[in-house]
Amino acid sequence: MSRTDAVEYLLGLPQYANDDSAHTPGLDRIEALMEGMGRPHESIRTVHVAGTNGKGSVSSMIAATATAAGLKTGLHTSPHLTHVEQRMRVDGPPAPGDWLADRVTEYRDLFDRVEASFFEVTVALSFLYFAEQQVDLAVVEVGLGGRLDATNVLHPALSIITNIDLDHTDLLGDTVAEIAREKAGITKPDTPVLSAVTQPEAQTVIEGVAQERGAPLRFLRSEVSWWAPHATLSGSVIDVETPLRDYDRLHVSLPGTHQQTNAALALRAAELVIPAVQADAAPVHDGLADVHALTGFRGRLDVLQDPPLVVVDVAHNPASIKAGLETLDIALTSKGGSLYVCFNAVQGKQLGRVGRLLADRDAQVIPVPVDTPRALSTDAMVEGLRDTGVTVLDPRPLAEALADFQRFASASDALLLTGSHKMMELLPDAWRTRQ
Repeated sequence: MSRTDAVEYLLGLPQYANDDSAHTPGLDRIEALMEGMGRPHESIRTVHVAGTNGKGSVSSMIAATATAAGLKTGLHTSPHLTHVEQRMRVDGPPAPGDWLADRVTEYRDLFDRVEASFFEVTVALSFLYFAEQQVDLAVVEVGLGGRLDATNVLHPALSIITNIDLDHTDLLGDTVAEIAREKAGITKPDTPVLSAVTQPEAQTVIEGVAQERGAPLRFLRSEVSWWAPHATLSGSVIDVETPLRDYDRLHVSLPGTHQQTNAALALRAAELVIPAVQADAAPVHDGLADVHALTGFRGRLDVLQDPPLVVVDVAHNPASIKAGLETLDIALTSKGGSLYVCFNAVQGKQLGRVGRLLADRDAQVIPVPVDTPRALSTDAMVEGLRDTGVTVLDPRPLAEALADFQRFASASDALLLTGSHKMMELLPDAWRTRQ
């Protein structure tokens, strides 16, 4: 089987990204895959990261720090941006295409017999790749929820819950407490849990689950303090105080004030699981300063051009889009220009809340069509956004919108590409190479 054939096979498996009915929570299928593949997940030391937002960033920051500390480090994140192999990385580069083709050929009968989903198969392949590469540590991001997510077959060295917000309410629950219970489902007996969750009702739930399972629990803000004047599109410089040491002028390369919290969480996690960090602060400074190079993590407020400013951000729910907009606010205030937004979204992502965020900033929004079953139609985006008072321009493909912006924008204007991970896939090649 060629790499092309392998990817075509994988993409033909049931995918929640394309079809709501493809989400079939439970661990029976992933357990069957692990058994058929020799239980590779049991041979790797892992950190398991759940949360509504920030889990990809936190996972990548921990992985970058581990790589900077000299550990051979696996990183599993989802969804991928442009290539399936991006879900499984070791010290930055994704798994080779020929490796993927060989393993899909080897285990295709198992995948078919188990009737596994695309996500379950790619999780299983990630674990297999990390085991074959004999990584010292693998950082694994939860896909959806936690309790019934395929990644929850792990028995990690540390479990992390980044935050809780209302997302995937049709699957995880309508309240913060209900969603917290699903995220807290990654808690394992006698395994430390570290959480940045701040809502009292969510903390109570997490405390209850941790107590039931005998898991030592730490809340980030009870142990760590950090200070920073602001965040720019080039990142932040923060001072951090932990139970282990003080970090002065720590450069966080991922932009946004929300990434300061993520950095503090990743830093504390690294102190707990990476021996070299316990002895020396240098891996933390080196890792957080260059997350992109050390992990290949992209698509979070990535600047593609300036001036005029063009930024791509794969934020896909109101909380994450708000965080990106707040970072752009600083850049636009200094420039005095107008904000344009190329936007796409999938069903169930609270379009009204996003629209109000955009209306508050007088953004001019260009709906971008996406050819996936769960994507909102351009008509639905136009109607939903206009109902919130947003100025909506004519829908058009992303390549056309980028070309139009280049023609009419002033040097002080900004264009944000956001709404879903599909924005990275839609980027024309000439723009993607600017990252």
